[in-house]
Order: sequence, then C-alpha cells, then structure tokens
Amino acid sequence: MDVDNTGARNNLPRSTRARDGSESLIAEQPVVFVVDDDATVLRSIERLLRCHGLPVRPFASPGAFLRAIDPSTPGCVLLDLSLPGSTGLDVQTQLLASGNLQPIVFLSGYGTIRASVQAMKAGAVDFIEKPFEESTLIATVERAIERDREQRARRIEGEAYTARLELLTPRERQVLRHVIAGRLNKQIAARLGTAEKTIKVHRARVMYKMSVRSVAELTRVADFIGIQPEA
Repeated sequence: MDVDNTGARNNLPRSTRARDGSESLIAEQPVVFVVDDDATVLRSIERLLRCHGLPVRPFASPGAFLRAIDPSTPGCVLLDLSLPGSTGLDVQTQLLASGNLQPIVFLSGYGTIRASVQAMKAGAVDFIEKPFEESTLIATVERAIERDREQRARRIEGEAYTARLELLTPRERQVLRHVIAGRLNKQIAARLGTAEKTIKVHRARVMYKMSVRSVAELTRVADFIGIQPEA
C-alpha cells in the first residue's frame, strides 16, 4: 500500500509573494520525498528524518510518487534504485522530463558503478548504499536541500532579470549589448548611425529598466541571462 502524507503537505507553510508580485526567496519549508518499496526501510528513514525536523512524504511505489510530486515544492528526493515496475533511474528520467528538478539522492542495497555514474551524470547529488550510516544520510539530505535552495534562488533571480529585459525596446537592447562591450556613447552612436545624445537617452533608459547603477552591474546581469556583448 502506498504511503502518502497528503494532509501533512497541506499543513506546510506556503511560499509568500512580495507586494510587487514576485515570489519571496523565503519559500515553504523543504520536503524530503522518500521512495522505497521496502516498508521497513521506508518507516526507518521517515522516522530518522522527522527526528531531525524535516517534513517527509513517503511513497512505496514510483507511480504514487510521480503523481504527487510538484516542481514548485522545495526539497529533495531519496530514491531507491530498485523499485517495482521501474528502476530509480527511470524515475529520475521522468522527473527531469516533466520539469521536476528537486535534487535526487539514490539509495541502493546492491548499487553498481555503472548505475551510480549514470545517476550522477543526470544530476543526482549522491549515491548511498544500504545499510547506511544515519549521519551520512542526514548530511547528504541537508546538502541536497541546500542545492535545491540555491538553484531555486538562481531561477527566481534569472526570471526577474528576464522580465526586466522584456521591457527594453529593440534599439535599447542593441545599446545594451554595445554598453556591456565597453563602448562609449560616441562609439555606439557611430556604430548605430545616430546622434550621441540619442544614445545617451537610450543608455539611461536601459540602466533604469534593468534596475542597475553601473556598467559592471549591467554586465553581470547580462552575463547571468546569457546576453552577449556586441562584437
């Protein structure tokens, strides 16, 4: 029988939104999703994690887990390599394909080097063999949660920068690329065939819309979202 503490999930604090509509970086409490068809192991891990103050959602089958997992829920996944009907690697592939990016820690009683390499290449945090040391499991879970927190913060930051970029006109985007290339207004004007004072206005609008105060800051933001300097 699948174990699914849906009620516990509903009682978790949800993420908040700032007055400008952006999501606060203080998100809901992270959840550890545990998937293992061994009922004894599942109960043991659940008890251990709860003793360390970590909310847990245990599942005895991959199907129940995949139906319940939500990409917006922060946390990580403890995933057994050998599961009924599919392997942990198959579940990892499905998670990535559906946009669920919670970090994964694999558990296995008979892990192979090939499987561990494949799991790590696909982004797994670690591969722990059973029986495991409790301190090792807790430390690994905490590392996975921290990775998830950092990744979500970067995604939120990137989305904010992209939203600002969309405020720019096509000409302002051109000017931005020249500015981060280190060119002066006079040089940009010559390149674009317009007056220097016009470029000065565009440059000021770029800085305002991108919410930056210096070329160095603008360059960092542009690099973060993949905007290349004009050659």
